[in-house]
Amino acid sequence: MAASTWFVSDLHLSAQRPAAVRVFFDLLERAKADAEAVYLLGDVFDAWVGDDDLSQPFATEVTNALAAYAGAGGRLYVMHGNRDFLMGERFCLAAGAKMLGDPHLADLYGTPTVLMHGDLLCTEDVRYQAFRHQVRDPAWQADFLRRPLADRYAMAAAVSRENEAEKSQKTEVIMDVTEAAVQDLLRRFDYPRLIHGHTHRPARHVHRVDGHDCERWVLGDWYRSASYLACTPDGCRAEQFGSAW
Repeated sequence: MAASTWFVSDLHLSAQRPAAVRVFFDLLERAKADAEAVYLLGDVFDAWVGDDDLSQPFATEVTNALAAYAGAGGRLYVMHGNRDFLMGERFCLAAGAKMLGDPHLADLYGTPTVLMHGDLLCTEDVRYQAFRHQVRDPAWQADFLRRPLADRYAMAAAVSRENEAEKSQKTEVIMDVTEAAVQDLLRRFDYPRLIHGHTHRPARHVHRVDGHDCERWVLGDWYRSASYLACTPDGCRAEQFGSAW
């Protein structure tokens, strides 16, 4: 495999979006030859309501594709997003993946690089941060997972509809990362490179923090097209993989 590491976020895979799923599987096939590691930085699924969902055909299809990449010799890492924070040990075992904390500091070809989903940086979205705190609570999760699978799916769909309605009332500034949060994180990790998703605003930024120029890459979502970030010893570049929808 080439000395290349790929980063993807906000796939929002769903049986209702088969074209996006096919393109992701094509990406994994290419990664077998071209990427020594693939990082999925949250929201791999549009909804993940518990690892007992692995019994469903769609979940099995996705985890089999992930496991095929890992089985071919690639290293696969996943991170929780705001849609799939209930991915657990059973999912990781089925997919051949390792779960990362958020944030996670990686040595990327000699460059310290912090990886995040990105939602923690959106500190002005107070309502979302309160929701995030609630659903990451172990007691809340245990209660949720005791419910029947169908009920969990219905609850996830209701939350998704509510979130979409709230977005229409929020400004673009509130839903984006805050400069103060980004700078605080960069200081905390001694001025690294930063890679994250969540905001659906793919771009490369450079933040000047305490005399240090810090690169921040924002990954794109897969609602409109397929993209990933490829990093090598020479640096990172955004790649468009195509679109079938």
